Amino acid sequence: MRVSGFTYMRNSFLYGYPVIQSIKSVLPVCDEFIAVVGRSTDGTREAIEAIGDPKIRIIDTEWDPKLTQGGKIFAQQANIGLKAVTGDWAFHIQSDEVIHEDDLPEIKQAMITHLDNRKVDGFLFRYLHFVGDYRHIGTTRRWHSREIRILRNDPSFFSYRDSQGFRKYTSEEAYASGAEKGVKLKVKPLNARVFHYSYCRNPYLLCGKVKKFHSYYNPNQASLEDFKEAESFDFHSVVDVLSPYIGSHPAVMKEVMAKQDWDFKYDASKGSFTPRHRMLYEIEKITGWRIGEYKNYKLVK
Repeated sequence: MRVSGFTYMRNSFLYGYPVIQSIKSVLPVCDEFIAVVGRSTDGTREAIEAIGDPKIRIIDTEWDPKLTQGGKIFAQQANIGLKAVTGDWAFHIQSDEVIHEDDLPEIKQAMITHLDNRKVDGFLFRYLHFVGDYRHIGTTRRWHSREIRILRNDPSFFSYRDSQGFRKYTSEEAYASGAEKGVKLKVKPLNARVFHYSYCRNPYLLCGKVKKFHSYYNPNQASLEDFKEAESFDFHSVVDVLSPYIGSHPAVMKEVMAKQDWDFKYDASKGSFTPRHRMLYEIEKITGWRIGEYKNYKLVK
């Protein structure tokens, strides 16, 4: 069995992404790792090279400003990595995601067990979304609970929408033209977790990240390159309810966490719920059932 990891990034340090920790967290189960690096000015590429692992192969890219509508640039960059892998399995990790070392044995065993089981297209991971700091997680329907992070190396598989999971298409032409919506992949759920740190970083860097991120969806903002250092992101703007997290974090995050240079005080009174989402949240708390949750996959039992 051969496993290929892949990711994409651009100016990760400028916006506070833990990209080096992300890559290092999956290297132990990978035979190769494809880093698709958009032209950066903050030392991102140099830092990835400095990891010094011969498994890592860098592909340099230019981000096309014409692909800002709907976040298509993210899918394009993910596909560059996906089509470059040579393994049986492709392990996708994004620059704000980190895998816990305790989960690596389960992940590796699942790939071994189902290597020849063609009924399984990939594996579904559980998500922990950290918001504000390393001690609070978002657990409501505002945050996706699971997503595909390992899939077979199959030429008919492509990144879906704005790099939200993957789907199967009859041809690259059908995918590129939008003639097909694609077929959801058949996946096995794992207990393995993705530690998602998208909203857990210095609020000044995060403000810039949010602005730049939005520019990849709205072409009218595509020229936005910088942000005012005086602006600080309001974490409560993305909060309805947060829950405490008392477990351990991936070991590779130890130094990053030690350098936390901001304070976050969760104020439950600032949570924003629509009446409908409040009702659905209360039902979920009682039953564990997230009614109407969007699922870009088909579960294999």
